[in-house]
Amino acid sequence: MAKKEMEVVKGLGLDLNRYMGRWYEIASFPSKNQPKNGSNTRATYTLKEDGSVHVLNETWTDGKRGFIEGTAYKIDPSSDEAKLKVKFYVPPVLPIFPVVGDYWVLYLDGEYKYALIGQPTRKYLWILCRENHLDEEIYNQLVEKAREEGYDMSKLHKTQHTDPPPEGEEGPKDTKGIWWIKSILESRLLAKDVI
Repeated sequence: MAKKEMEVVKGLGLDLNRYMGRWYEIASFPSKNQPKNGSNTRATYTLKEDGSVHVLNETWTDGKRGFIEGTAYKIDPSSDEAKLKVKFYVPPVLPIFPVVGDYWVLYLDGEYKYALIGQPTRKYLWILCRENHLDEEIYNQLVEKAREEGYDMSKLHKTQHTDPPPEGEEGPKDTKGIWWIKSILESRLLAKDVI
């Protein structure tokens, strides 16, 4: 039996200007290549003049900052659905090869403080928040929302954060970026799955 189509934010529900800025990963379906001890994972979005979004993903592993940069854009600019594509170039130190993944906004609160992000294969999921912690009741509501959309919530893993979080580009850089590359390539392969 085919799974029902996922509901995404529509119409005036996604104002890209308000969506910009820093978001902390509260929980996710981690890639098998993602480091087990990764922490303080976050994304920073910046709106560009052409309407696309600059994406900076960061995580800290053993005190080292790993990062990758990319660009997000609406799949169909004429659609009112919050369905975007994110394109990264790998490897991070010498970006040559484009890798594209899906970024669907499944839920976003009216104050733009927390969001639920998924993609059509249901193999990846993210719970994001403007702060590096989220009220447990709200967290449980987002978990239930994802479950209703057909996600296997046994895969959900909470992300560890320090208090206070790192500022700027604090810490030595992980210039290899190996896990980012493996994670993105894996996501690209999974994106070919049939729903």
